[in-house]
Amino acid sequence: MKIPSPKNYFDGEISHGFVSLYTGKTIVMISSGLLGLFLPIFVYNLFGQNFRYLVFFHVAGYFLYALILFFGVKFLNKFGFRRALKTSVFLGAAYYTIFYFVDQGNIIKLLPLIFIVLTLYRLFYWVPYHVDFAKFTSKENRGRQISAINITGEVIGIFIPLMGGFVISRFGFDALFVTSVILYLVSGIPYLTIPKTQEKFSWTYSETLKNLFSKKYRKEIIAFAADGAETSFMILVWPIFIFQLLSGNYLKIGIVSTLIIGISIFFQLLIGKILDKTTRKEKILKAGSLLSSAGWIIKIFIENTFQVFAAGAFHNLMRIFSRTPFETLSYEIAADKGHYVDEFTVIREISINMGRVTMLLLAAWLSLYLPIQYLFIMAAIASVALNLLRQENSNISG
Repeated sequence: MKIPSPKNYFDGEISHGFVSLYTGKTIVMISSGLLGLFLPIFVYNLFGQNFRYLVFFHVAGYFLYALILFFGVKFLNKFGFRRALKTSVFLGAAYYTIFYFVDQGNIIKLLPLIFIVLTLYRLFYWVPYHVDFAKFTSKENRGRQISAINITGEVIGIFIPLMGGFVISRFGFDALFVTSVILYLVSGIPYLTIPKTQEKFSWTYSETLKNLFSKKYRKEIIAFAADGAETSFMILVWPIFIFQLLSGNYLKIGIVSTLIIGISIFFQLLIGKILDKTTRKEKILKAGSLLSSAGWIIKIFIENTFQVFAAGAFHNLMRIFSRTPFETLSYEIAADKGHYVDEFTVIREISINMGRVTMLLLAAWLSLYLPIQYLFIMAAIASVALNLLRQENSNISG
């Protein structure tokens, strides 16, 4: 089944599977966006504003996900990728439900449950999502389809941080958790219409390890690890830095984040269209990653609210020119794998999360000796390492 696409942006038609993924993802982005900037701050406060405890909490989650990927993907063969994606909706809602009941008195007791639910959610959601996205997007539109999802996230991001900051300031975190749970459950409706794919993970454990540590694919693995490393700073270290700098003013944090995101929308649409019209994605990635790296360096010198906005807006724009070609190349490589798309996805996910674990452990150690903003240097280095991703060198096979 094909659905006509907007003539002024996409070429030709887009698949029904992509529409279902896009719709579900949009609702998930609204739900997670309400807490995306504020959840790390909430956990940070739960741990008595101890940055290293916050890091260890996330490291444990990423490590468990990477570990279960190695074994759990075999279970997905029997359970079914489409069924797993549907089940992830309830696991995501359960994750936020747990936080509704968490406080400083019971956080330690609830940690095992939090990690179990979060790890299962990531397994059931991310592997099927990436496999389906590679299958349901087309080469002639993939850059624009990625941009469509990203731009939707940016548009949502214009209002959501402001709304989240207002709700927390007025009603507290509990109201935000309840809203996110409801939205997460609603996101499962579009997944009911996703077409079934015939993918099956066929590698043995030894074949998975062989490909993961193979010299032939080392550059690609490092690139994905760098992706995870940089992203971990964007979703964890940057919010805590803003929280400290703005003295815990949730409304001000939401306002500044809204302004930063709003200025990026036009450029996201532009870069998606450019990527689909060019075969030089690697060159755009190279320029974008260097500029994104410069953005991290600039953030080291932020001292006030205006500088948070100016540096954040600049960096957000530069990350568009690195993230969009990087994601486009990643999905093009996955799509080129044919029936090995799920095997490639597992390698990618393990690499991303081990990159996060390594970077955050290093950040925890360095935070003993350096102010938090100086840790951005590591993110700048990771941003440059994205350039190692090359489509022509990524022919993974069984």
